[in-house]
Amino acid sequence: MADVVALVLAAGLSSRMTGFKPLLDLGGRSSLARTIDLFHAAGVKDVRVVTGHRAAETRAEAVAAGARVIDNSDFRQGMFSSIQAGVRGLPPGAAFLLLPVDIPLVRPGTVRLLLDRHADNPERILHPTYQGERGHPPLLPADLRADILAWGGEGGLMGLLARKEQRALDIPVADSHILLDMDTDRDATALAERLAYLDYPDREECETLLALRPNVNERGLAHSRAVERFASAMAEALLRAGYEPSPDARLVTAAALLHDVAKGLPSHEREGGRILDQLGFPRMARIVEAHRDIDLPEGAPLTEREIVYLADKLAKGQQLVSVEERFEAKLRLHGHDPEAAAAIRGRMARALRMQKRMEAAMGCGLEQLLG
Repeated sequence: MADVVALVLAAGLSSRMTGFKPLLDLGGRSSLARTIDLFHAAGVKDVRVVTGHRAAETRAEAVAAGARVIDNSDFRQGMFSSIQAGVRGLPPGAAFLLLPVDIPLVRPGTVRLLLDRHADNPERILHPTYQGERGHPPLLPADLRADILAWGGEGGLMGLLARKEQRALDIPVADSHILLDMDTDRDATALAERLAYLDYPDREECETLLALRPNVNERGLAHSRAVERFASAMAEALLRAGYEPSPDARLVTAAALLHDVAKGLPSHEREGGRILDQLGFPRMARIVEAHRDIDLPEGAPLTEREIVYLADKLAKGQQLVSVEERFEAKLRLHGHDPEAAAAIRGRMARALRMQKRMEAAMGCGLEQLLG
């Protein structure tokens, strides 16, 4: 977004770590490069890195990743001095996102949501929150720059923002990474382990997202949990049977929990896919948008998509039912309409074929596995 700049604070000493935070390797990319990457992926083209300690190395890494550099010669005075240096280096009239380099796993979808809210609320101070707790990066309006430069530093930026609380707007997100920083080597190890959850949310994040959706009630949540139980059991059975391609159990869990994230909306499966695409979860989106009906060609492999689809056909509410029972209930509702009844029977036939394929691949019946 042209009128929003990202400021990455990378001037500190990293005194509580054996490594240097900006250059710390996280899955083949430095923490600094990952932070710059996430803003670029979110559509923020102008990313500026505030350097201080080991400035030359940090500058080289920032430039290589496509960012500009602002030097803070007063970095030993603390983080607020870097915030002030960064603000001085902003273009006129720009709002800005503020992210320390030790919080590198924020998802691009979270930043995109902040940008969308900023477009509607340009005068507000936006705070992303996870389960009610504020995290990073805040998005600060352009007119706050003068206050930051004039602030004496008492309590740092938090001290200043506490005086501006009437302008604050919390933006709930299902991204736990807004709270995850790394001050110690143990923190860095924990962040490295979280890399596996960048492409799709973990169970807690899925439940958080469902809680944020006004269309998902307790009944819908119970159904999603049942679909996840059935889907996870099938994925585990395929793994035990040595089926290839082996399913990604974490992806199955996330997609099953969120398959009805748009329930109640028109074409809810397609709308669910759109929501997940917007959040930055394209693999999940392809699964969710297909969960109503799949006609799998002969010889095509079973994937996470087919697992979630079939699990949904086995859950009536939170109760395990047969495919026939699930579709017969629909026929009782719509059987008076010949066209609708024919479509329902077609979907039932496809679901039964899928069940046969799944049972052959697992080496056991669904009733035996789930009953």
